[in-house]
Amino acid sequence: MKILAIETSSEYCSVALWHDGAISERCELVGQKHSELLLGMLDDLLQDLGLRVQDLDGIAFGKGPGSFTGVRIACGVAQGLALGASLNVVGVCTLQALAQACGRDKVVAALDARMGEIYLAAYEKIDGAWATVIEPCLCKAADAPLPNGAGWYGAGSGFALSENELSARYTGKLDGMDARAVPQAAAVAQLGAVGFAAGNALDAAQALPLYLRDKVALKTCEREAARAPYTES
Repeated sequence: MKILAIETSSEYCSVALWHDGAISERCELVGQKHSELLLGMLDDLLQDLGLRVQDLDGIAFGKGPGSFTGVRIACGVAQGLALGASLNVVGVCTLQALAQACGRDKVVAALDARMGEIYLAAYEKIDGAWATVIEPCLCKAADAPLPNGAGWYGAGSGFALSENELSARYTGKLDGMDARAVPQAAAVAQLGAVGFAAGNALDAAQALPLYLRDKVALKTCEREAARAPYTES
């Protein structure tokens, strides 16, 4: 089985090809240039492997949460390629992709959601498969839901943004963390292959991003109110 994977939910742009367990990946720090570089990266990857889109068995994409624009780009490109080649797709949660890449069995994944909030979920690997312990959610670091027990590993930019709050919140629960971890296409490809094998693939027209927030920016008065505690004499 050959699964193409796309992940653009952060400042990184990555693509990968899962071929019966072997993975080839391209990953670049691109800032806000995903739309300019993604198709070229996909074309280079497929050419290097001697494949065409028509040779694939399916496409997986990072469906979010993450950058609104980035998530829409991944979904749109996956849909376009899949519709053109009559392929099905699997959307992979970016928080679960973080957990997959950690090499740990108990992971709290957290991404910077801006506006003083984080996207967070927790996963535990049981008998080789991921179980969702905390469903993906949007929250303040100080109010983050708690998984049971200890031995958890923290991953993602949410820990860099709110390290003090999350560390205090999860005192006694974390064995370590990697605040630099970002969702990448290799993990999306692995999870996508699992989704295809389990029969969870969708028609491309049914693929949707995972949005946990409807509001993407603060009003001027809200920004001023947020700054007020730091500007008062």
